[in-house]
Amino acid sequence: MVDKVEGFYEKIAGDTGTLQNLLGKLPGLKGYMERGQRREADQLLRDTVTGRLEQVRLNYSSVYQAVSRDIFLAMDYAEQMGRADNLMMGLIGKIKDAPVGYAGFFSAIKVDAEDLARLYAFDEQMLNHTDQIRAEVDALAKAVDNGGDLKSALSNLTTSLLEANETFNSRQEVLNGIK
Repeated sequence: MVDKVEGFYEKIAGDTGTLQNLLGKLPGLKGYMERGQRREADQLLRDTVTGRLEQVRLNYSSVYQAVSRDIFLAMDYAEQMGRADNLMMGLIGKIKDAPVGYAGFFSAIKVDAEDLARLYAFDEQMLNHTDQIRAEVDALAKAVDNGGDLKSALSNLTTSLLEANETFNSRQEVLNGIK
């Protein structure tokens, strides 16, 4: 998974033109440009995570509708399913609206290489959480289709969503603590 995260940065860094190469040779400007590329890579990564989560949420909506069609299931699980949906929407919103992981040149918050590495580690965890949430939604869909244990499947999904939210909140704490 680390390769995936590093790949986003490499994709951005490898996409430099002749003018950028020339400007990169000017004293002090190269480091600024690399920070800008990291910023773009961070945005690309967060866009990828939110895109995947939005797709998972669409799948979850289909499951939610299937449960809603059965009045007994709807009465038993509507509150839990609504809570999971709210957690997922909140997570997507937080990721979309959060400041980019690397502050710009004139920003009050500066991120050094060590802090940036920690932020990339959080981003890697977010990709892992996204995969786990997708798996939990798939398990919930199977439980609905096969008359399985919805309570357990919903509990697992909610736990995964809470963990993903906690991880993202920790990432923001790292950003806030950077001087």
